Amino acid sequence: MENKRNYNLLIGLAALVVIVITISVVGYVVSRPRPLVIQGEAEATEYRVSGKVPGRIEEFRALEGQQVHKGDTLVIIDSPEIRAKIQEANAAKAAATAQKDKAMNGARREQITGAYELWQKAIVGEEVMRKSYERMQALHAQKVVSDQKFDEVEAQYRAAQATTRAAHSQYQMAVNGARQEDKDAAVALVERANAAVELVNSYMDEIRLTSPSDGIVADIYPKVGELVGQGAPIMTIQDLDDMWFTFNVREDRLKGMQNGDWIQLSIPALDGRRVSARVYYLAARESYATWKATREIGEFDTRTFEVRARPEGRVEGLRPGMSAIMIVNE
Repeated sequence: MENKRNYNLLIGLAALVVIVITISVVGYVVSRPRPLVIQGEAEATEYRVSGKVPGRIEEFRALEGQQVHKGDTLVIIDSPEIRAKIQEANAAKAAATAQKDKAMNGARREQITGAYELWQKAIVGEEVMRKSYERMQALHAQKVVSDQKFDEVEAQYRAAQATTRAAHSQYQMAVNGARQEDKDAAVALVERANAAVELVNSYMDEIRLTSPSDGIVADIYPKVGELVGQGAPIMTIQDLDDMWFTFNVREDRLKGMQNGDWIQLSIPALDGRRVSARVYYLAARESYATWKATREIGEFDTRTFEVRARPEGRVEGLRPGMSAIMIVNE
């Protein structure tokens, strides 16, 4: 009887020990700090493809999701306005070139001959008026003709002299060609016309839009035939060789996430693949929520910081927008 009582007592003590141990283990598991899970997403450098000239979309050479390389033609724009400006600029260049050639080459032989003949004609007219003037002068000295008649003949002689000088000047101008100032002005007009042609031709290069980088076509905004304005975005290229992860983290949880720190991430879309990334950017989010303290004593307001981390090497299959999970042990 005594042995049975001792046996029951031992059983009871053993059960009590088991219960105490079980409660302790459960309490430890329940009270143990749980790892903090922070979710972010993958991002990539994006390039907006847009044109300098307005027009209609004539053709797309790449589709959404397609891999493209730097320099590949992506879009062709039809712009009748640019073609008209090219014709206008070429016409202005031809006119300026002709004006310069005229100034440089001088007058034609026919013009020089005509100016010479007019000069000779003026010389003959002046000689006739000189003889008339000398006769009238002798008669006037003899008081045969009136002063008015003599003054009229003298004026005609002076006019004939002026006509001869003017004709000679026109002949010399035809022989010598344009003045240096006129030649310089003609050269300047040609240079201006050439610059206008180059400017319009540079716009022609903007009719064919090319990819600024290797990547994939993420978005295409207009459709074929739609009108696009100057500088309007047409498509977006994502550079998958320049990707990073972005997290919004409360400032009291930034331990281990300073610039240069390595963090471990999990990518759910890639079957939970583990990725190492290095923090390179840390800054407060001005427009993000501030965590307000719930008690006046013992707590403080905390701000949200943006943390960016770049993966160690390229992660195959990673795309912008994929979630990234960071587990932090508090």
